Amino acid sequence: MIFEFERDFAGSLRCIPMIARQKLDIVGIKMTLRQWSRLTREERGLLVDGPCGTDREQAAYRTRVQDLIAARADEPVRFLPPQALEDWREGNRMPEAVSIQAQADGVAAPTPEQWAGLTPLRRFALIKLAQSKHENENFVPALKEFGILQEEA
Repeated sequence: MIFEFERDFAGSLRCIPMIARQKLDIVGIKMTLRQWSRLTREERGLLVDGPCGTDREQAAYRTRVQDLIAARADEPVRFLPPQALEDWREGNRMPEAVSIQAQADGVAAPTPEQWAGLTPLRRFALIKLAQSKHENENFVPALKEFGILQEEA
């Protein structure tokens, strides 16, 4: 699943889409864009579409990513600290970074009800966009896409 706000840069899979970034976070691997770009289109597609829900699927996904990095990149696998971005799992508590980014962009932050109603992947995307130093121009488009903000007439 590629979001509309990322379609121009992730739809071609030349950048890491949110769905793959979430899976990488789940398995605790920090993949660089350089490493991603060394994968074939088919390999990138496998990382986007590959299952990563159960413990067994996560172990297989982690192994696949490690094997791909070892085979394609000339740099080591980097691991994330445990529980690096688990806030996206919390439907009852919105991270402060989301509120801060909304305020910085001059828009209303999601209400507690809106936050709770988002899918985990959408919460993940908003957190990533709020914490990113170079992608937060997509924060407001994501809020609009997710029905948090109304499109202007």
